[in-house]
Amino acid sequence: MSWVSTAMYYEAINKGVAKRLGGLASAPLLIESLDFAEVSRLQSAGEWEALSELVIDSAKRLEAAGAEGLILCSNTAHKMHDWIDGEIRIPMLHIGDVTAAKLHADGVKRAGLIGTRFTMTENFYRERLEAQGITVAVPDPQLMSEIDRIIFEELARGVVSRVSQRTLKTCITNLAQARNQAVILGCTELVMLTDPGANIIPVYDTTALHARAAVDWILKEAAPAGQERVLASAS
Repeated sequence: MSWVSTAMYYEAINKGVAKRLGGLASAPLLIESLDFAEVSRLQSAGEWEALSELVIDSAKRLEAAGAEGLILCSNTAHKMHDWIDGEIRIPMLHIGDVTAAKLHADGVKRAGLIGTRFTMTENFYRERLEAQGITVAVPDPQLMSEIDRIIFEELARGVVSRVSQRTLKTCITNLAQARNQAVILGCTELVMLTDPGANIIPVYDTTALHARAAVDWILKEAAPAGQERVLASAS
């Protein structure tokens, strides 16, 4: 839910709509950007109920402003998905479901998951993958801790270092050597450290998958011509 993640989503969704429709087409979006300092503080303190109230209030404002669908620009924030979904009337596009569907379609049965410590160690995300028959593996504790640090101390601030790029490469290599068929970048900013197409194992960028699903939803064939749906982003 950092501004960095929000910017990546905004660019990806607009480029996706422009590519599909051509010309000067762009995406009808409503965006509410949260203060990530407060989001991070509440996460670290384990105050998920307070954080969910903050995000629910944001979602309700977007819904009242005319949004017809909602995406959370964060993997970790999907820990609160069910709470948020129960408080709004508009549909949410779950990043875990989108990712699981793609891996399942590609025949992946075992995948490594890299993300924040919450995403890697808790069940709210992996259960979406396991529901599609995908076995989930995570890095060793030392690498897990370092990846989490990189996300919050560097990537969420827009900082990319060669040391961190090497760390992620090592993490992906280790997961490949552990006989995983693929690796999931389960944090929206992690793609800043690597080229998903230039690794020894298939790497799935959840930001790109989620943004693509948003484009598909906005341009769904059922929508009347010239009346694309309005998507909201709580980020």
